[in-house]
Amino acid sequence: MHDWAEVRRLHQVEGLSRSGIAVRLGMSRNTVTRLLSLSGPPRYERRCAGSKVDAVAGAIAAMLDEDATVPATVVLARLRLLGFDGGVSILKEHLSRVRPAFAAARGYQRTTYLPGELAQTDWWIPPVVVPVGRGQTRPVSGLVTGLPFSAAFRVVFSFARTTAALRPALVGGLSRLGGLPAGLVFDNDPSVVASRRGGVVRLVEEVAALLGQLAIKPIPLRPAFPQGKGFIERAIGYLETSFLPLRSFTDIADLQAQADQWTAQVADTRRPRRLAGSVADALQVERGVLRPLPAVWPDVTERLEARASSDGFVRVGGVDYSVPPRLAGRRLSVRATVEEVVVFCERDEVARHRRSWVRADVVLAPAHARQLRLARQAQRALASGDVAVELPNLAAYDELVGQR
Repeated sequence: MHDWAEVRRLHQVEGLSRSGIAVRLGMSRNTVTRLLSLSGPPRYERRCAGSKVDAVAGAIAAMLDEDATVPATVVLARLRLLGFDGGVSILKEHLSRVRPAFAAARGYQRTTYLPGELAQTDWWIPPVVVPVGRGQTRPVSGLVTGLPFSAAFRVVFSFARTTAALRPALVGGLSRLGGLPAGLVFDNDPSVVASRRGGVVRLVEEVAALLGQLAIKPIPLRPAFPQGKGFIERAIGYLETSFLPLRSFTDIADLQAQADQWTAQVADTRRPRRLAGSVADALQVERGVLRPLPAVWPDVTERLEARASSDGFVRVGGVDYSVPPRLAGRRLSVRATVEEVVVFCERDEVARHRRSWVRADVVLAPAHARQLRLARQAQRALASGDVAVELPNLAAYDELVGQR
């Protein structure tokens, strides 16, 4: 997955040839050709075999954290004191993989940026709860995505900070900014980073696939290093001090609408000292360098499977949604967004509901309610024996036999 995403980015964004990509990534040209021929993200990845370097990966990360340019010979000398008996070749191979992350973490903390060079993103947890119906409220989170060159940022709200919530929020932020950057800086949030071992970062598969499809280079920061995304941290502080005060919200859609209006009418009109004009002016310049938005965005809807209950409901996010009673006990597929829940049975749509965020809510379609009522009436009639069954005409069988 990660090799496919990087190969695709180098080919589409940086314009490298297959041979150039093979040299850059240290893989064969046939492998590069095979990865470029894939129409979508690969679904299978072979696990790497263990290495002697794994046992000292933490010590290597500590050295690179102190000095990202430390030579391999110096690292090897320190590792010998820890009992490392591996060769310099496998050490250099490991350093070639992990060193860029440490160098990037320091290199991207700058006061000047090239237009379209990168974006930064981070979750914001505002002290806000919004009504969701039936007298209930829920806290919200916002994914803030911004462009350091122009100082423009956008925020997309959700009720969770999961990978399923991050993907559409990231797509929403990029679409509001009006273009695709070359790289994306983010921290060690579990909605993005699946694992980190000795400086080697593995992204969550769904996030790696999305960034690969958009040809955006992921730039994960090391843990506890907020300075690496100082711009987005300041944007979050600006949201808390300038957007939230004296505001109230009727629901999450109202919150999103107010935030979109405020960023365009207030945040984009500010004039940072380092810019010659306003943020809106700089954003217009940067949009001329950003790669254009895709004509069709990758599908980022949440997909899951659920078994219909005996009375014809599927549970999504703690809420029961009705399906036709005839599907009771069947395993159904579900596509869920912030606005709606759509249920499928063998690719056929069987139910569509407006999504509810009320805890323990029950969403029942009128047609399903009628079918359920008729089914329950039939069950009660069968149980009581109060069912009129027409007696068979046995003479008809005699007539058939006689005709033969």
